[in-house]
Amino acid sequence: MGRGFGWLWAAYAASAFGTRFAFDAFTLIAILVLHVGPTQVSLLAAAGLAVGAAVAVPLGPWVEFRRKRPVMVAMDLIRFAALMSVPAAYAVGALSFAQLLLVSIVVAAADITFTAASGAYLKWLVRPEDLLVANGRFESTTWTTTILGPPLGGAAISLLGPLTTVVANAVSFLLSAVGIRAIGGQEPSPVRTGDRRFRAADVFEGWRFILAHPALRPLFFNTALVNGLIMAPVPLIAFLMLGPLGFAPWQYAVAFAVPCLGGIIGSRLSQPLVTRFGRHRVLLTAGTLRACWPLALAFVGPGVGGMVLVITVELALITCIGVFNPVYVTYRLEQTPTDRVVRTLSAWSVTTKTTTAALTALWGLLAAMTGPRTAIALAGLLLLTTPLLLLGRDYSPEHQAS
Repeated sequence: MGRGFGWLWAAYAASAFGTRFAFDAFTLIAILVLHVGPTQVSLLAAAGLAVGAAVAVPLGPWVEFRRKRPVMVAMDLIRFAALMSVPAAYAVGALSFAQLLLVSIVVAAADITFTAASGAYLKWLVRPEDLLVANGRFESTTWTTTILGPPLGGAAISLLGPLTTVVANAVSFLLSAVGIRAIGGQEPSPVRTGDRRFRAADVFEGWRFILAHPALRPLFFNTALVNGLIMAPVPLIAFLMLGPLGFAPWQYAVAFAVPCLGGIIGSRLSQPLVTRFGRHRVLLTAGTLRACWPLALAFVGPGVGGMVLVITVELALITCIGVFNPVYVTYRLEQTPTDRVVRTLSAWSVTTKTTTAALTALWGLLAAMTGPRTAIALAGLLLLTTPLLLLGRDYSPEHQAS
């Protein structure tokens, strides 16, 4: 797909690995360095995501009608500077919880803005027939870095402390900026149609487009709910495995790291499956199968049997996700007009992240009232209903937006 895509892919791999390498670094710094309590740790995770998403919303219309590559480089440099402020403040004894919270908000907003801009840039950079292959490579890279990053980051934290992984993550964004800058070429400046003045209504254009689109609307609700219902019980599963069931931390890590191989396998299968069976059938089948597995996690037990159950369920789930994600991401790009891509992707990302944050908080309260197994089971049962949102829609490539 050309030298330009190669640099973009390399930039993505660098930043993705840095992010996985620094997995939970802020939580560990808050606990081990600042000695804060569980309430503040929860606030750090939830507020950073929610406020960062809110900050990113008005940036969508601003980015939409600007060249995307400079925006991507700027977001990388902002993340680099924000993250490097943490070890700098620690070195002079000035690191505080407020700074961690502010940095997490800035990074979350820059993440959403970068992702939206990169989606629009990818649509311009590669040929339409190559979009699925490109998204499959990004998906495969995501799961590869998920396998490698957290274990290596955990080892680095054990040897050198949690600030080491923050520095590494910051450097990964700097490398990403260098890679994107190296793409070269002349990206055309987008032409704004209609009223050239910024209007408050522009902020909500992404949601308006999604909700008015007969096929993207159910896909939008489906992905937001599925992601939220998969992620909401994760802290409860961790509590069960590391608490009452007596698994060691390394066993918990292995149980969730090994199945990420399924993401690599699934992403590699997405293109051949679409070629053989068609996009519509692949989306419906993979979208249905990914909802079938998590219910079994409510029955995890101790010992080898429990480990095998978790690994089997997660492997099946992540393989289905690996097939589904590149196909639906490609379909979403194809169906979105060029002058709405950034706002649409921003709206999609903001909704997904805030839904996940809200459901995670809600499931914590539910577990306190009913017990963790009941809460995990309820999430699994609700997931079984989500494929209904995909039925009755045509996801074939005809009638794509320009």
